[in-house]
Amino acid sequence: MNFIKYNSFYVIQTLGIGMVLLLVQSSSWASEKKSSDTLEYGRINKNLAKIAYAGEELFKYDVFWTGGIKVGEIYLAINSLNTCNDCYEIDSTITTKGGIIDSLYHVRDRHVTQVKGPERLPYFCEIWQKEGRRYRAHKLIHYDQVNHTIRKKKDGDPERLYELNGFVHNEFSSFFSSRLMNLDVDKPFLVPTFGDDKRNEVVVQTLKQEELENTVLGDVQTLKVTPILTFSGLYDKKGDTVIWYTNDECRVPVHIESKIIIGSLTAKLVEYSNPHCQKYDGRSSKKKKYSQTGVKS
Repeated sequence: MNFIKYNSFYVIQTLGIGMVLLLVQSSSWASEKKSSDTLEYGRINKNLAKIAYAGEELFKYDVFWTGGIKVGEIYLAINSLNTCNDCYEIDSTITTKGGIIDSLYHVRDRHVTQVKGPERLPYFCEIWQKEGRRYRAHKLIHYDQVNHTIRKKKDGDPERLYELNGFVHNEFSSFFSSRLMNLDVDKPFLVPTFGDDKRNEVVVQTLKQEELENTVLGDVQTLKVTPILTFSGLYDKKGDTVIWYTNDECRVPVHIESKIIIGSLTAKLVEYSNPHCQKYDGRSSKKKKYSQTGVKS
């Protein structure tokens, strides 16, 4: 029982970060890596941002382990902020709700990232982690994109200062920004992302165009994309992740697969809402809809 509980929890944590930008094993990285010296930084397509990064966008994913065993759910929301022009908030919740281990090891992690500007760069992030009966953590992160510094504080620990050599995303802002960049097959680009307390230049590679059938959005043409990283991220787990985005003006991440040490993971989009994307707005595999915090209404 302890073995099952541990590895199920490992699965939901790994997929949570895989939703954003998960990692490849060191051996895979060594064989597939392309020199970052020859690649350019990806830039957000302004026309796509008017639809797929305009606020009021909600996602719900069911997360499955190998064999179709549900281990949890992921809720994501992008909302516009009235605190400044061109400011948005990414609200992410990772939970074992509805999963096989929820009664044994309940997880509810929430990450709120605030971004601004045409490239949607982060300027603030707050994280709450509730895992099992005992583990609790609260973190505050401030990003200074002008002076290229990051200040990070966890619970009662002293604040830590990081000096960088350029602008940077976190795992969540990089996920949502990279989907709006030019995803051309075999034309990789870089997305600088803060992980393992340093700035990492993440290679984003579009593998091919592919049709996915019977999704919550129907049969859709997609772009099959993989991020290639060399840092461990929030949960210190490594594996191979592939993301399928709809190949249209909405760029919805409709399906995610991730290989881990024990089996594989799948995140399946089951609900989607975006009034700026009329073709998919209000799609759901269930009758009940959900709120931003993952509570059905």
